[in-house]
Amino acid sequence: MVAALLALSASIVWGVGDFTGGLKSRVLPALTVVAASQPFGLLALAVLVAVRDSGPPGAAVAWSALSSLLGTTGLIAFYRGMAVGAMSVIAPIAAAAALIPVVWGVASGESLSTMQAAGIAAALCGGIAASLERRPEGTQLAAGVGWALLAVVGFGGYFVAMHAASQQDWLWPSFLFRCTSVALVWSVVLVRRTLPRDIRPHLLALVAIGLLDTGGNAFFAAASARHGLLSVVSVLGSLYPVVTVLLARLLLGERVQRTQDVGVLVALAGVVLVTAG
Repeated sequence: MVAALLALSASIVWGVGDFTGGLKSRVLPALTVVAASQPFGLLALAVLVAVRDSGPPGAAVAWSALSSLLGTTGLIAFYRGMAVGAMSVIAPIAAAAALIPVVWGVASGESLSTMQAAGIAAALCGGIAASLERRPEGTQLAAGVGWALLAVVGFGGYFVAMHAASQQDWLWPSFLFRCTSVALVWSVVLVRRTLPRDIRPHLLALVAIGLLDTGGNAFFAAASARHGLLSVVSVLGSLYPVVTVLLARLLLGERVQRTQDVGVLVALAGVVLVTAG
């Protein structure tokens, strides 16, 4: 029960952070948003590590480096998708990342209930419906869907690797995740010579994005450390699009085609069925 609540907390925090990050990616490059925001989360975790004053619990925390590579790639793709497309479409498609840990669990010997199988089918069908737009020249993929699919792969792999890293502790995997992500992003920034510029007017939002994203990672790691099942905590952690979509509707007044609305609802219902099963 505690693990489930922690995973749901991760969804709420991620949802707010992703909405803010997607919004800022419409006025700043996605790479700039990630590069400028993540060091604030790293600083917060570094303080907690220093206060605790204890070393890594074991070799398993090394999985956090792989989770960072996958998660950071997914995050940049996610922000890019929300910058060019409707958040109400991109976010639910990205939620299909929850299917990857479920499939991984089944491949590792976990059994899949009838309800979970139905949920997977619903999530896939809903994601397809949400990604298609009807236009005079024919039905086409909605803007940003390609980025959303890349985010699915990145986030799905993140869930698997971070769950493996967090079996004994939540703080060190979160800290090493953020160390790796900051190093990766800033390496790309320096190689491309695209240092963040003109970010002062957006500084408060960037601080919030960094802390919220890091907080979501910490909540998910804590859920895994409480020995929550991968198939459960990853799906609950993937409910963040509900928050992102609600904020986009309430604050931005986003509206999409009726078929896409139905697709969004079916996709989210599928995620819930996977959890309930």
